[in-house]
Parts: sequence; C-alpha cells; structure tokens
Amino acid sequence: RGRKRGGLPVLALVGYTNAGKSTLLNCLTKAGILAENILFATLDPTTRRVKLPGYKTHPEVLLTDTVGFIQKLPTQLVAAFRATLEEVKEADVLVHIVDVSNPTWRKQEASVTGVLEDIGAGDIPLVRVFNKLDLLDPEDAEMIKYEAACAEDFSVGISSLTGEGLSDFVAVVEDALSDLLVPVELELPYSCGNEVNLIHEVGSIEVVDYRENGTYVLGRVPRSLAMKLEQYSVGASTASDAEVTSDEIDWVALGRGRHTKKTAESM
Repeated sequence: RGRKRGGLPVLALVGYTNAGKSTLLNCLTKAGILAENILFATLDPTTRRVKLPGYKTHPEVLLTDTVGFIQKLPTQLVAAFRATLEEVKEADVLVHIVDVSNPTWRKQEASVTGVLEDIGAGDIPLVRVFNKLDLLDPEDAEMIKYEAACAEDFSVGISSLTGEGLSDFVAVVEDALSDLLVPVELELPYSCGNEVNLIHEVGSIEVVDYRENGTYVLGRVPRSLAMKLEQYSVGASTASDAEVTSDEIDWVALGRGRHTKKTAESM
C-alpha cells in the first residue's frame, strides 16, 4: 500500500464497538472524527499521521481508526466490515482498545481477539489499552493500572477522554514499534542523501557522523530498509576490504585507518 511504501509504521485501532477508539484518535490527532455512542459510527477506516514523542522510534506513525467489533455481524454490514479488516491486516501494530467500564469487558476483549485470529491478524504485535478509567471507582482504576503494569505483553491503562495515562500509552506503543526495528551500522556515500533522510523518517538514529568518505549512521531501521542498505554496512565494507586486489586502494577502509595500499612485494 502507498502508506507502507512511504515507510511510516501503521497502527490500527481495534476494539469492541463503543470502546473509545475514535475518542483516542481525536485526542491524539484532533482529527474531529465522529465519536458517538452509536453502533458502527465508524464504517470507513480513517487514517491520520500522528507524532508520538520518544527516543526508541521515530515520532511519526500512521494511526488508523476501524469499525467497532461485535459478536454477531448484520449481513448488510459484512462488506463494510471486511474493508476495515483489510486495514487491520495491513497494520504493523494493533492497538486494542478495551472499555473496562463495561461489566462484560473481558468477554468483549476475548471476542475481538477471536476475530483477529480468524482473519489472520493474530500474529501482529498488539498493544492492549484499558480505556475509560475515568468511569471507574478510584480503587478499581488502580487495580486495572496494576494489572496492565504487571502484564507480560504491551498493556496500559488510560482515559482517552481526560488524557490520563496517555504518556504511558505512547511509551508502550514505542516499545512495540521498537521491536519492529533492527540494528544497523552504515557508512553511506554523500550521494545517498535520500537514503539518509529515509532513515531519519522511519528509523531511530543513535549516532550520526559526517566523515571524509560518507555519512556514518548507527541506529535501528525496519528490516526491509536494512536489507536495501546492506551494501553500505560497515561489516560489509570490512569484508570487502579483504577482496581488494594487489594494486587497489580501498579508500573507505583507508579513511578508517586500517588499510594500506597492497603491493606485489608485500604479498
């Protein structure tokens, strides 16, 4: 898809109907999407570019709101529901919004999880968001936050209406996104300015150094981008040093101070 070709990670908001997905998207993006307590208020997926402050991943992601799940889908809505499910399957990370103020929230959570498994999205990294803490008694809200903190998966308790817990939400999302990136150590020629810009956009850079022979980058990028840039890997350059013929100079290695011109006498 065009969005994914742009390189930004895609987060899909999923959850039982009325769980608060549109409210969370509004809170994060001020998108102004319909956020009402109406069954299937969102039938068309809505995507916004969102800035999430953090250090582990690049702050910009694409956040998609999807149709609310229910247990028994009306026949006339199957086509629209199927369209939004395609958005779910294309996501890099699923954000499962759960209305913990509903007495049957655990049953609703299980229902959504079952649907995700059925459509082949069960293996996509998932962040569990226990929403609507503002509607709970303080003691119950603390119990939910404690459950989220102790969970082995990516879980967090929030109120998308009041903003409580949103900083924790961002941190958990960053943890999930960080798992999608792989470490790289590159030295790119200065002619590869577009590639360096792309690393800034979709990855996380820990060190950047402008050297004599190119831009040195240490950081994390999506696996697909790492494969495309493999030829510029510092390790790959080191391996190629050994293949230099007797009358060649590896200027990249020479710039690092670990290569001298080979001559027939030195062989």
